[in-house]
Amino acid sequence: MITLTETAANKVRSLIEMQNKSDQGYGLRVFIQGGGCAGFQYGFDLDNKQKETDNVIECHGVKVFLDRKSALYLIGSEIDYEETMMQSGFKVSNPNSESSCGCGISFSVDPSTINFES
Repeated sequence: MITLTETAANKVRSLIEMQNKSDQGYGLRVFIQGGGCAGFQYGFDLDNKQKETDNVIECHGVKVFLDRKSALYLIGSEIDYEETMMQSGFKVSNPNSESSCGCGISFSVDPSTINFES
C-alpha cells in the first residue's frame, strides 16, 4: 500500500511525544483533498481514531491511517520527512502522480488509472 521511511516514522513519533500523546494510540493520518494548483493535495494529521473504512498500516512502529478513497491515490507511495535550511516537512513520492506543482504540495492524476471500486 504505502510506506513511511524510518526518518518519517521518527518524526511522527517525535510529534506524538511533543504533544504528550504517546500512550493514546496515535499515528499519522494521511489523506488526499481537492485543492492546490495541480488539483489534489496531501494532508497529514495526528489521529488515534480508526474509522470503520480506514486502512491501517504499521511502518517502523508507527500507525498510518488511510481512508479508502485516499488509499486509491496513494498506492505504492513512500512518505519521507525532509529538513533543510529552506523548509521542512513530509514529502510524498507518489507513482500515481502525473504531475505536481513546483512546491510539491499538490499533484494531479489520470482518473482512468484509479480503480474506484476497490
